[in-house]
Amino acid sequence: MSTASLLTVDSYERLVAGLCRRTIVAVDYFVLMVGDEGTDPDNWDYGAWHEPTMGVELTTDGGGTYSAVWGSTFDHYGVELYPAPMRDFLSRIGEPGGSARVAVTEHPLWAGIVSAPIEACRVQWCGEEHGASTPVPAAIHVRTTAGQVWIAVGRSATYEPDGPGPFSLCTDDVLVIFDTDVAERAGLRA
Repeated sequence: MSTASLLTVDSYERLVAGLCRRTIVAVDYFVLMVGDEGTDPDNWDYGAWHEPTMGVELTTDGGGTYSAVWGSTFDHYGVELYPAPMRDFLSRIGEPGGSARVAVTEHPLWAGIVSAPIEACRVQWCGEEHGASTPVPAAIHVRTTAGQVWIAVGRSATYEPDGPGPFSLCTDDVLVIFDTDVAERAGLRA
């Protein structure tokens, strides 16, 4: 993953907090393509959590586009949000062996988040407990009046639908969690 510009803790906190009062109107996942020809989107829907391995693109009212990707700007892998489309970070979108764009705006778990103004948006930092010598952004927590979501870097160790985990944070995978209990089992908090 390339980074558009280097982030600092302060600039990153301001960028994420700047999503407050905006409304997400579209969500796309970027998942790996698998299969013999490398053209089949990999599994990503595991019930209360999703794994769009390469990233999430959010489109807001007013036309703003934000990409949440994994990166190592802060040290270990962290979730990095940029005010730019995913094409700025990924090559070979839609090509065999690349990433598939999967529209998830209509997915039932996004229903409470899409089309409602964001009330709160914050970064959850982690550090030595995940092997990082300096704080890294493990997740972005987005909350509206009708729902919440954690966009994190991590993956499940078991891949069981609605499974309890365990989850590993700070990996080179993007993880999306909608359920508070699942988020807590992953080490994330509301």
